[in-house]
Amino acid sequence: MKRLIAIYIFCLTFTAAFGQCGIENNAFKSGEFVNYDLYFNWRFVWLKVGTASMSTVQSRYNGQPAFRSSLITRGNSKLDNVFVMRDTLLSYTTLDVAPLYHRKGAREGKRYYVDELWYEYPNGNCHLKQHEITNSGEHNWKESEYKDCIYDMMSVYLRARNFDASKLKEGDKIPLPIADGHKIANTWLKYNGKADVKMKNNDDKYRCLVFSFMERENGHNHELIRFYITDDSNHLPVRLDMFLSFGSAKAYLTTYKGLRNPMTSKLD
Repeated sequence: MKRLIAIYIFCLTFTAAFGQCGIENNAFKSGEFVNYDLYFNWRFVWLKVGTASMSTVQSRYNGQPAFRSSLITRGNSKLDNVFVMRDTLLSYTTLDVAPLYHRKGAREGKRYYVDELWYEYPNGNCHLKQHEITNSGEHNWKESEYKDCIYDMMSVYLRARNFDASKLKEGDKIPLPIADGHKIANTWLKYNGKADVKMKNNDDKYRCLVFSFMERENGHNHELIRFYITDDSNHLPVRLDMFLSFGSAKAYLTTYKGLRNPMTSKLD
């Protein structure tokens, strides 16, 4: 009996430690796999330039149940002529989507770099350890503690899928500070209402909620990505418009499997 009580107390303590940065997950489950085609605007023509794939499975992190999510983007030879893109992102979160670990290894143009983040939650705060490997091979480390929750590009994606859009009004902003290996950006999501969206690579059409991922830098607001997510319980991104330093790109959904909920937003 004492052993059972000790285990119960440990589980409560573990859950409470991460609860302030978690969110109830009703949008996805272990075994979700999603694929996208990537397009780039080259001289006013949209060219297919690569693919992206994302998976989410239940795993373990430091002995505790966790979600492991990965995102892989690969440009083809058409994009390589303009800009080489080889990105691999890995993220661990609790089962209620509080971030635990994040890694991004990226070859972008002639630059290769690695970002790593480790999260802990002492006394209700968010303790963040950041590690950056620069293109020149230099290792930079930094540790900070915050009262507010800090996210990365993967964990914020999983969190945003669980927002209750029925409580949002067009123009509403949701603060979501994003960290990489060396800084924390002043970023937020802006809700832009609803739209019907047709895929570029097939005749599929979806009823969507539209969000903009915004960043404030040097006194100016910049839209980094515009998300079109299904207006159903999955909140699955079916199109992403990316505003990059070297031009505009789009990602369109091609295939999916292992969704948690029925795809009721798909239009006939």
